[in-house]
Amino acid sequence: MINGLVKLFDVPGTVVSAEHYGAGHINDTYRIVTIAEGDRRIDYILQRINHHIFRDVEGLMNNIVGVTEYIVKALESAGEDSSRAMRVIRAKDTGLPYVRSAEGNYYRMYNFIPDAVSIETTATPHQFCLSGAGFGRFQKLLDGYDATKLTESIPFFHDTTVRLKNLERAVEDDVAGRRKDVAPEIDFFLSRAAYADRIVSKLKSGVIPYRVTHNDTKLNNVLIDMIEDRAVTVVDLDTVMPGSIVYDFGDSIRSGANLGAEDEKDLGKVAFSIDLFEAFCKGFLGEVGKKLVPAEIEEMAFGAILMTYECGMRFLTDHLNGDTYFKIHREGHNLDRARTQIKMVKDMEGALDRMNAIVRKYC
Repeated sequence: MINGLVKLFDVPGTVVSAEHYGAGHINDTYRIVTIAEGDRRIDYILQRINHHIFRDVEGLMNNIVGVTEYIVKALESAGEDSSRAMRVIRAKDTGLPYVRSAEGNYYRMYNFIPDAVSIETTATPHQFCLSGAGFGRFQKLLDGYDATKLTESIPFFHDTTVRLKNLERAVEDDVAGRRKDVAPEIDFFLSRAAYADRIVSKLKSGVIPYRVTHNDTKLNNVLIDMIEDRAVTVVDLDTVMPGSIVYDFGDSIRSGANLGAEDEKDLGKVAFSIDLFEAFCKGFLGEVGKKLVPAEIEEMAFGAILMTYECGMRFLTDHLNGDTYFKIHREGHNLDRARTQIKMVKDMEGALDRMNAIVRKYC
């Protein structure tokens, strides 16, 4: 079956192996090894797109094609090496950036990026700096891209006002009968309702510009060349959408500057690391800091609080709704996740002045 799918794409050579690749939970991913003319080995990535989550496959792939082609052109215009930039392989017959199988599934292919790995463990400050440089360079290369051309692959993804309304509805409905046991957590999020509209309103008014945003800026979505000690490229572009750069910065800090696990039950092990925050700032702002407008610089550190607040709200909402969205592996799993985010928000609120000073230092 895999061989037949590969033949639908515009790739030379013959498939010699196809194996499951990576640890993603949404799309099925395979590493394809081919032998082309002259016994030349060429590797590719083949993915089955989860069209139950990403229902507008055409819009999704148009986003990815637009962004990747823009990055390649930006690198080439600057006289830089584009050989390890992401590229979408088009279908042989239709020229589309995807194919649809007889079973109704959608598939896409990318070039395989050699000699680069994603880091799945907790980052060292240096690794987090490299991650920041990777995401910052992604933003710098896309500076000038018309974000209004992008489709919202997940509508209202970072509209925190919508996330707050979802929590309020979950509290009111109490479908799982859990409201009475989580009153402190509910009060925490509702007492900070003013956070929800702070960036959304500035985007709508034009104070903060819409940019291309990745929206899943975890450490493992930057490929690192461990020999050259540098970030090579940003991957997993399914959630590329119009938004604020503050979101991408903030979500990296939310996920990467926590000294504990996202679902840690012992909150004594959960803490915001100002050292990791500074390491990421050094990498990220060292790349894109000069492209930022004053309002973005002003809100960058707050973005870390906002994205943590938003994610915690989503976990608590799902807990109240009976765990219907996020996968859980134990009773109260989403509640544990919400509590770690609450702890991180409190830590960052106490460190906000230092965070702002660090942002200004690297801008």
